[in-house]
Amino acid sequence: MNPKWLAIYTKPRWEKKVDILLKEKGVMSYCPLNKVRRKWSDRVKIVEEPLFKSYVFVKVDDSEKTNVRMTNGVINFLYWDGKPAIIREREINAIKRFLDEYENVELHPMEFRKHQRVVVVSGPLMDQEGSVLDVNRKMVKVAIDSLGYVLVAYIERTKLSSALAR
Repeated sequence: MNPKWLAIYTKPRWEKKVDILLKEKGVMSYCPLNKVRRKWSDRVKIVEEPLFKSYVFVKVDDSEKTNVRMTNGVINFLYWDGKPAIIREREINAIKRFLDEYENVELHPMEFRKHQRVVVVSGPLMDQEGSVLDVNRKMVKVAIDSLGYVLVAYIERTKLSSALAR
């Protein structure tokens, strides 16, 4: 079998519990924990909080999906285009390295601006670079300017990355 990293959606505030329950079942799981300083009236303490609220990552093959889904606290897999969303191994490793090196990490959604250079990270135009023409709530209008032609496509925000991040 070929196990892949998938994201699962959990009940609110169940991330750590689900991670433990999955590990007890022998499932490879990862709940990224952010080290955050919390101040009480008498002391300051570093606590570990889930970086992604209501998400845990699991590395499973198709035969283990039912076992994961039947775990207490798991709502379902995170789906993308009708299939469980696959997370690249290098992205999981990058999250691990980042959290090992930094405390008080904050998550911010990626913003796109007109004329920004972007790269398509998935789909039929994958690895193509272009320029943002317009930004809507869920879609970004991108001009793919290769081959001497301009192809204009509406692409979901989640399928784009800043060209500067390459």
